[in-house]
Amino acid sequence: MTELIAVFTFTLLAVISPGPDFAMVTRNSLTLSRRAGVLTALGIGLGVLVHLTYTLLGVGLLIEQSLWLFNAIKLVGAAYLIYLGVTMLRAKPGVAPADGAAPPASDWSALRTGFLTNALNPKTTVFIVSLFIQVVHPNTPLAVQIGYGAFISVAHMVWFGLVALCFSAGAVRERLLAVRHWIDRLFSGLLVGFGVLLAAARGAH
Repeated sequence: MTELIAVFTFTLLAVISPGPDFAMVTRNSLTLSRRAGVLTALGIGLGVLVHLTYTLLGVGLLIEQSLWLFNAIKLVGAAYLIYLGVTMLRAKPGVAPADGAAPPASDWSALRTGFLTNALNPKTTVFIVSLFIQVVHPNTPLAVQIGYGAFISVAHMVWFGLVALCFSAGAVRERLLAVRHWIDRLFSGLLVGFGVLLAAARGAH
C-alpha cells in the first residue's frame, strides 16, 4: 500500500509540474483547436509508454548509471524542443480552425507532436527511471509494475486533456486568439528556453 501511495503521489506531482508537455498542449489548444489539444494530450500519454518500456526492460538502470547515455538523451530532447520552438517562430500567422475542423493530417501532427515531446523529454526519463528504481520494489510483480505504468500514462492523458479543455473553452480562446501571433511567439520562446536549459545542464543527472 505504501508503494502504491508513493507512485500515486509522485505521479500527480510530476504530471502537474510545468514543462514542455504543458506548453505544447496549451499552445495547440489555443491556436489550433480543442481537438488538436486533446490529441496532443493523448500523444503525451503514449510517449510515457516509451519510458515505461525501456525502464521495465532494464535499459532504465543503464541510463541511470551511464552519464554519457543520459546526456545523449538530454541533448536529443533539447534539440527537438529547440526545433519545435524555431519552427513555430518561423510559421506565418494564420486563422485557427474551429473545434473539430482540423483535417486528418492535422490530427496526426498533433498526436505526433505530443508523443515526441514526451518521448524525448529527459524530465520524464528521470521521473520514470527514478520511480521504478527507487520507489518500486524489485520484487513487485511485473503485472503490478505494468499497472503502475498504465496509471502514469492515463494520468498524463487525463491531466493534459483537462488542460486542453480549459484553454480551448470559448470565452478563454476567443480572448486569446486576438493575440495568437504573440502566443505562438511566447510558447516558441518557452520551448527554445527549455531546450537550451537542457543542453546547458548536460553535465550531470
